Amino acid sequence: MNNTTKIVLGFFVSLILLSGAFAGGFIVGHLVPFSGQLPFADQLPTSVPAGTAEPESAAIDPHDLSPEDVQTLFVPFWEAWNIVHENYVDQPIDDVALMRGAIRGMMDALGDKQTYYMDPVVYETESSSLSGEYEGIGAYVDLDGQFLTIISPIEGSPAEAAGLKPGDAIIAIDGEDMLGYTPEEARLRVLGPAGTEVELTVSRAGEAEPLIFNITRARIVVPSVTGEMLENNIAYIDINTFGGNTTPELNVVLNELIAQNPRGIIIDLRNNPGGFLQTSVEVASEFIDEGVVLYEQYGDGNRDVFNASGNGRATNIPIVVLMNEGSASASEILAGALQDHDRATLVGTQSYGKGSVQLWIPLSNNEGAARVTIAKWLTPEERAIDGIGLAPDVYVALTDEDIAAELDPQLDTAIETLLALINQTPIPTSQPTPVTTPVAP
Repeated sequence: MNNTTKIVLGFFVSLILLSGAFAGGFIVGHLVPFSGQLPFADQLPTSVPAGTAEPESAAIDPHDLSPEDVQTLFVPFWEAWNIVHENYVDQPIDDVALMRGAIRGMMDALGDKQTYYMDPVVYETESSSLSGEYEGIGAYVDLDGQFLTIISPIEGSPAEAAGLKPGDAIIAIDGEDMLGYTPEEARLRVLGPAGTEVELTVSRAGEAEPLIFNITRARIVVPSVTGEMLENNIAYIDINTFGGNTTPELNVVLNELIAQNPRGIIIDLRNNPGGFLQTSVEVASEFIDEGVVLYEQYGDGNRDVFNASGNGRATNIPIVVLMNEGSASASEILAGALQDHDRATLVGTQSYGKGSVQLWIPLSNNEGAARVTIAKWLTPEERAIDGIGLAPDVYVALTDEDIAAELDPQLDTAIETLLALINQTPIPTSQPTPVTTPVAP
């Protein structure tokens, strides 16, 4: 993917059909295996708080609840369950849908946008995306509109081979009109097992009639890290997520680039929505010699400290980090650590401001997972960035005109800034850095 394509994938654009991992919110977290048993409240780890506090009128210490208390607490729930089954007009009732709805409502009641129920399809999609693999047609799409819209096919994908083009709006899937469906619902219909076929009806600008494409799905593998050498012997590393393959992929890229003795490194984190916390620590350890990468702060005041591993290979090379409003969570962990350790100059715009940590806890019977916020994270200088983000050292915006002209002033400024660092000359300034303002988490 070229730089122009990457920067188009902005705040409200998901790398979907490539991945569904971030459709529900930017993430940093831990994936927890299911133990096979559902613990009582007093069996949960005491170091992991349940989440946001409940109103005082409803607050109950889970350790005070006996099995009888739990049964009494849920009497109204089962009453409602029976009322629906006995009185609802359209029978029979889909009990699985009711069960999933109940879990979804419970998670939503916490009032935390980062805590929610991941149904089996969402859980599978999000988990697969962090592995860098999924099964579908292979395209970057926009979810911010009436219809699911192609941003660009992935190079070598079935979508590219079929002839899908940027701007194509998918108005029907397998003959079913998508009017009235959300783009996310349409996205899930396009995903499917490799080797199966999907028929897409597309509205394309300049075409009088809709176009029909029959596409055979495939397993799509997209690297989370790519790199190349730019002019002036500058190494460019593009990290688009912090998934399970990011660390080994970074190792390969660093081996290739460091062998060429780069004078400096540009790390591009624009529109990188995050991923695994541990992966961000592993990546940061390649560029920070020693010290704290982040603090994980729990609701009870306890905290965990994550330090650099001390075996990094690029700890003395000048670095510039590119970021924007789509750089979130694990991206901000890396950028914040490099900034606090004076290891990098941040160029671009204010980052998203996702400073919380989630657990993904699988539910039994393959019924998805509960994604729960368990902590806030702080930078090495103990800055809390949730809802605020990181301010760039050199502010450079990217306009629609820049994108249309296939210009990248942010990358141009990053190169100019890095050369100034290498030559120990004053760092160039662009627009003044704006006053830090809250960003919706």
